[in-house]
Amino acid sequence: MSIRKILPIFLVILILISGGSYYFGYHQGTQNPEQFIVRGITNIGDDDVTADFGIFWEVWKKIKDSYINGTEVTDEDLVYGATNGLVDSLGDHNSVFFPPDDSQKFNEDISGSFGGIGAEIGARNGRLVIVAPLKNSPAEAAGLQSGDIILKVDDNITGDLDVMEVVKLIRGSVGERVTLTIARDSWTTPRDVVIVREIIMVPTLDLNIEDGIAHIKLYAFNESAPYEFYKAILKAAGEDAQGIVLDLRNNPGGFLEVAVNIAGWFLDRGDIIVSEKFRSGDEEVFRASGNVSLEDAPLVILVNKGSASASEILAGALRDQNGTKLVGENTFGKGTVQQVFDLRDGSSVKLTIAHWLLPSGKEIDKEGIMPDFEVNLTEDDIMAGRDPQLDKAKEVLREEIAKKLNPDS
Repeated sequence: MSIRKILPIFLVILILISGGSYYFGYHQGTQNPEQFIVRGITNIGDDDVTADFGIFWEVWKKIKDSYINGTEVTDEDLVYGATNGLVDSLGDHNSVFFPPDDSQKFNEDISGSFGGIGAEIGARNGRLVIVAPLKNSPAEAAGLQSGDIILKVDDNITGDLDVMEVVKLIRGSVGERVTLTIARDSWTTPRDVVIVREIIMVPTLDLNIEDGIAHIKLYAFNESAPYEFYKAILKAAGEDAQGIVLDLRNNPGGFLEVAVNIAGWFLDRGDIIVSEKFRSGDEEVFRASGNVSLEDAPLVILVNKGSASASEILAGALRDQNGTKLVGENTFGKGTVQQVFDLRDGSSVKLTIAHWLLPSGKEIDKEGIMPDFEVNLTEDDIMAGRDPQLDKAKEVLREEIAKKLNPDS
């Protein structure tokens, strides 16, 4: 079976779980002599389980017999609730159980077109944050920034919610308003941000060529990115661009194979791009296999705290292997691999199964990547239309171009 591997949120594999629930075949007979039978549940037969699942079935029966609103709760509700609790017990915001409706929404996200506010949401230090607002999205228009902490969605406090639960609250009918209570380091008190939901189309790439510098802004590592990148390089070559600023700011990631594809323009065949390290200690290594056409092209990469996952992999690999300079801010620190297991009833579970390792062996998760030239972009800069990060990247790139043209100087 082929497995398509994707990052934040996005790796797919199939697995069958019989019966749609968990029954491990024994209960606490010695501690509680009451006998009961649960029908319609299939035992998955895991001999390694050491916990006493009799407690689970005792609670199940007490709910069925005694809970005041028990007639309003279906068996399916109980199974999905228990399964959600099972995944929540991992304490990993990136591992999530999706009932069928939520699983469908997750697949809509992967397709690149959905209704909402247009912002990638993630977890950092136990809090839910804006990873990056998308270009021309309602979130961007409302002024949301990478690192903004989501305290409430309408009247719902987010402290005990996972990412998917917050996404569900933010989603809604197109044209309706949603209010996010946001905390930001530069604010003394939280503020309410009102946003009107729209149909969100995920952008891919913009190109601007000026003074011999090709500024390639890559918004996402989606299925269109390799071809759009190819077209941008052709146009840059046709206009005699001397160097490239690859702008990965506010790029939250996407498909791993797209990051590998783009890295292949700059790295020798066989160069390590990234490795997956599993809990067994085994590693799967991803190597460059592209055309290497840009191996000697002067390049500088822009990153910020909204650069996550595939963005961090590409930026880290090019710095480790080619010495490419990074300009901007410390990246987000999304360095784990998730796989989505589709279940038989249309539900699914997304589980963290590995860490990413850069060619240097560095782990990205939680720490991110510190740029070679740290430059902040303030709210005053944004309001005034200034971009000191891009200005610095161009300055560094001109120095790289000069080195290429005069290697002995």
